[in-house]
Amino acid sequence: MTVPPPGDAAAAPRVAGPGPFRRLLVATTSANLADGLMVVAVPWLASAITRDPVSIALVTAATRLPWLLFSLPVGAITDRFDRRRLVGLAATARAVLLLGFALLLVAVGAPAADPAAGTDPAAGAGTGTVAGGDHAGALLAGLVVLALLVGLAEVVGDNSAQTLIPSLVPEQRLTTANGRLWAAETVANQFVGPPLAGLLIAVGIALPFFVGAGGFAVAAAMVFTIAGSFRPPRSDGPPTRLSAEIAEGVRWLMGHRLLRSLAISLGVLNAASAMGAAVFVLFGQEVAGLDATGFGLLMTGSAVGAVLGGIAGPRLIRRWPPGTALAAAIVGMGAGELLFGLLSQFAALWAVSLVTAVFIVVWNVITVSLRQSLIPDRLLGRVNSVYRFFGWGTIAIGTLLGGLVVWAFEPVVGREWAVRLPFLLCGLSYLLLLAWAWPRINNEQIARARAQAGEGGAAGADGPLAR
Repeated sequence: MTVPPPGDAAAAPRVAGPGPFRRLLVATTSANLADGLMVVAVPWLASAITRDPVSIALVTAATRLPWLLFSLPVGAITDRFDRRRLVGLAATARAVLLLGFALLLVAVGAPAADPAAGTDPAAGAGTGTVAGGDHAGALLAGLVVLALLVGLAEVVGDNSAQTLIPSLVPEQRLTTANGRLWAAETVANQFVGPPLAGLLIAVGIALPFFVGAGGFAVAAAMVFTIAGSFRPPRSDGPPTRLSAEIAEGVRWLMGHRLLRSLAISLGVLNAASAMGAAVFVLFGQEVAGLDATGFGLLMTGSAVGAVLGGIAGPRLIRRWPPGTALAAAIVGMGAGELLFGLLSQFAALWAVSLVTAVFIVVWNVITVSLRQSLIPDRLLGRVNSVYRFFGWGTIAIGTLLGGLVVWAFEPVVGREWAVRLPFLLCGLSYLLLLAWAWPRINNEQIARARAQAGEGGAAGADGPLAR
């Protein structure tokens, strides 16, 4: 059955049957397994090269910087070209990049997998180059470049995949499909990938990069087996400039009160969480006292929570009003960050990660489904990219801020509490955000937005939702 998106009668036809979605699910799982390996391998390699928190944060920030720099033009490109091909080409690019970097590590000689092995005690815990010899600076620079390029490919692939899903499943199954995707992603990205990366690092720090390249190669192969054309519909008028299409996406989102508020909220949430993510590897090593395997296992807590959230989340969402569920998610995530920053024991940190991840999934499933159902298909790519620009572009800023917080406060509160501080600031930011978000993201506003979309009001930037 062909089901056009709300407010867009000219939408591209949907693919019948579950087969294409299953192929996308397999591809997404394989790609996220590779991402999960990199979540541990990249910061661990950075910490093996240097103990400077700002340098380590720079590597992490480089991964997210493309969302700030390229999300807007990529969105317009997504609405011009076949979305399936874009997903496949992005996965192919990441496979080639990781394979090339892995070969570089082998060629120049990788640093010791244990950061403590090369630490100069005279330099202090928070400073100095750890390992890598004459190639340390070049390896760190190469890691930053790798993170930037892989991040750019991620922008293309992830944005295209988000816009591809509504063409594979009917609207009434979007929440369920997104829940399954999120569960599969998190199992691979957080449950399997990180501990596997820890085990691979113990054998050789270059090995996760080789395996990650294989994961992206499998993802590309699966995507290219999906039959059909997924080029979005174009207007009958003359071709428009890329800048004009970007501007149209910006106007549409800024004119949509609900999605605009969600984008701003996501930006604050991600910027705050990025502060902790920037120094997470240092927290694991210096506060929790974990090796690479233990660090990877710590991430399985959030994976278990994400799986539980992906399975139970859609049921909870059907019982709770969506605005109430989003507010509860903000409170739960904020409390989790505060607790994480105060704890040190592995078991406690793991449990907090689990509970926090449930709330993350609730937020993601609701907001992704809202975007997919409220945005017209012809605008889905560029509006989605504008949303990501606000929501994900701030990650790079928050990451650098996290490294600077540790650097600035270490002389005042000591190394341990300086590493804890980004998590505490993140939790406080979440709770403060709720006061701003609730009047703008509540059950009434969501119901109104859905009603407008059903009436075709979501199709224009200057419709009723703009007032």
